[in-house]
Amino acid sequence: MTARALAVLGTGSDVGKSLITAGICRLLHRAGVRVAPFKAQNMSLNSFVTPDGGEIGRAQALQAEACGLAPHVDMNPILLKPESDHCSQVVVLGKVFAKQDASTYFDGRRKLWSVVEDSYARLASRYDVMVIEGAGSAAEVNLRERDLVNWPVVTLADAQVLLVADIDRGGVFAQVIGTLDLLEPDERARVCGVIINKFRGDATLFADGVTFLENRTGVPVLGVVPFLRDLTLDQEDSLDRARLQQTPFGPDRLNIAVILLPHMSNFTDFNAVSAEEDVALRYIDTPHQLADADIVIIPGSKNTLADLSYVRKLGYLPALDNHLNGRRELIGICGGYQMLGRTIADPYGVEQGGISSGLGYLSVETQLTTSKCTIQIEASPMPPFPVSEGLARGYQIHMGVTQRVNERPCFHVHPPSAQSGEVHSSIDRNDNTFDGAVRKDGLVWGTYIHGVFDEPGFRRAWLNRARVRKGLSALDSHASQSVTVRLQRELDRWADHLANTVDLSCMLS
Repeated sequence: MTARALAVLGTGSDVGKSLITAGICRLLHRAGVRVAPFKAQNMSLNSFVTPDGGEIGRAQALQAEACGLAPHVDMNPILLKPESDHCSQVVVLGKVFAKQDASTYFDGRRKLWSVVEDSYARLASRYDVMVIEGAGSAAEVNLRERDLVNWPVVTLADAQVLLVADIDRGGVFAQVIGTLDLLEPDERARVCGVIINKFRGDATLFADGVTFLENRTGVPVLGVVPFLRDLTLDQEDSLDRARLQQTPFGPDRLNIAVILLPHMSNFTDFNAVSAEEDVALRYIDTPHQLADADIVIIPGSKNTLADLSYVRKLGYLPALDNHLNGRRELIGICGGYQMLGRTIADPYGVEQGGISSGLGYLSVETQLTTSKCTIQIEASPMPPFPVSEGLARGYQIHMGVTQRVNERPCFHVHPPSAQSGEVHSSIDRNDNTFDGAVRKDGLVWGTYIHGVFDEPGFRRAWLNRARVRKGLSALDSHASQSVTVRLQRELDRWADHLANTVDLSCMLS
């Protein structure tokens, strides 16, 4: 291993480590440095499929993009996907390894650590700089003996450490000082600087705070990063529910409601849609909030049967019936697609076993399977969608086979140029030609394609179909193309913001 290494650790979860890592990766890449990201172990319900069919955390996919690289499983060799408060699906090198509780998982630390070592060594041999993201707090003293992601990786890589704190949640002095005081002397010696993240207001007003922290800890504060409003990047676990639940609906826009599920996965599916000027997208958690929605989306889920029970328990069915009686649209993505069908069978106990009745809005039947489909997808829309308005591109991550009974498919899937691992079809085990299902009136449809709205051509054609149904005029395709271009520039906007507010000379030299 020859690469220099910088580790971005935090004072806690969701302090902004993932985006700080992505920004540093982008700045190094723009400076001509061969750089790669690494996170040994991630816990997230928001994941991504690599070109060779492996599953990794969404944050590492964004960081790979920042480095100008295709995402690879070595960048996130272990991914934990919680299925309940006590159990997670363990994904190792992109493939399902086991379903384990915490104690069983920690008992297998030695074997998993060898996976981490091998993945890091492969990357470090090919790149000049590795930017490592930690998890949770840098001072998880109760987990020190079982740690796979913070200090063992720092030591393995002989990395300098950048400590990130979140001032927006309050208590930033205790965050920084407490974290540093709990570190072992050799660990603290590696901390080269502190970043104060998510500052709202005039950062110069915190100058005395910077002085206090530096005098108290002896560690330089490299910068105070102002909160960057309306940043639209594929973050991993930072769904801004408070803001998105307050999005106002209006008669001159398409009002889209996404049902918040307890095990909701891949909320990044809606980033591009929410960025459209003519869209008001709101995350909802009660049925009455559907009243003014033009489109309702049931998103992906890591535990489809539990979330299906949740939808019933909260009384969504009458509200969904009223929604459809008003000639408005209902969409299901991945687990949401499975919920829209007649039945979901779980003969192998993948989730809870047995057979459950679906919502019954589509004539499809699903059987959960022990094997997982993880594949990138390119597909052409089929009627009733406009067939000449570009492709849908995304990826599938699901453990289920869905049979259409009387419905037409939504998409014609193009044959993959390459795929590896055990991948079965989203339709049945012998046919991967089509995806999804759509009701005859076109108002109810579902798909297994995550990222189905990311391509501007299909997104605008789909939105225009809803606009016409609402009595609004269709918009030119340039409206959505400009949104996509703007989103593609967000990484550079974030990197510029970071460069303007943080002294990164010690890292970029």
